[in-house]
Amino acid sequence: MSLYAWLMLGSLLGPLALSFDKKVAYYKRWIPLFIGIILNGILFIVQDGMFARDGVWGFNNQYVWSHRFYYLPIEEWSFFIIIPFASVFIYECLKAYITNEPFKHIKNAITWFFLVFTFMMALFNSDKTYTFYNCLIASLLLCIHVLFIKSKWMGYFWLAYFIHLIPFFIINGILTGAATPEPVVWYNEQEIIGIRLYTIPIEDTIYALTCLLLPITVMEFICTRTASKQAI
Repeated sequence: MSLYAWLMLGSLLGPLALSFDKKVAYYKRWIPLFIGIILNGILFIVQDGMFARDGVWGFNNQYVWSHRFYYLPIEEWSFFIIIPFASVFIYECLKAYITNEPFKHIKNAITWFFLVFTFMMALFNSDKTYTFYNCLIASLLLCIHVLFIKSKWMGYFWLAYFIHLIPFFIINGILTGAATPEPVVWYNEQEIIGIRLYTIPIEDTIYALTCLLLPITVMEFICTRTASKQAI
């Protein structure tokens, strides 16, 4: 198995094994969750395939399966199932074990900060493909939350986001060359702003934000609609 595949397997095993914890009962939300994961996957697989085709980024054949489907190795396809699944598990654990919503009084300020930050990043980096599109998508999603959804669970989301950055830095650090002579995933330096957190382009933290928020948004929307219908 490739290094990338081992990383995906390791990311999956813990959340999958703990999905049947009685208090969390993650498995009960799998159907709406996977609808969100599929929608998120469609969006980013289309984008990532175009990026790989155009040389915005690419994959080192030493560490991934050499065959490509829509310009992407099979490990990258699995990324958009496994990583959101594992990341949303953190969110579900927080909701199960923390009674009072985290960041209750500042959650809107945090959302506005990231909204303005991602919008400005997109606005001033329209010539850098990876930076522009990732920040634009994140800012649009956050804008929808601020103007229309106004979710009551954003405090849980932000805590989950900050916590999930810990495994994110481990996994993504390995993928970007922290533990290998060459990176598993390489980036065209002309298409990013060049600020890295050790080996990780700072844009990846925004990429991770969207890949967590979009599946949660879809999952919570479906669960709320289902609960409302059952209450009638």
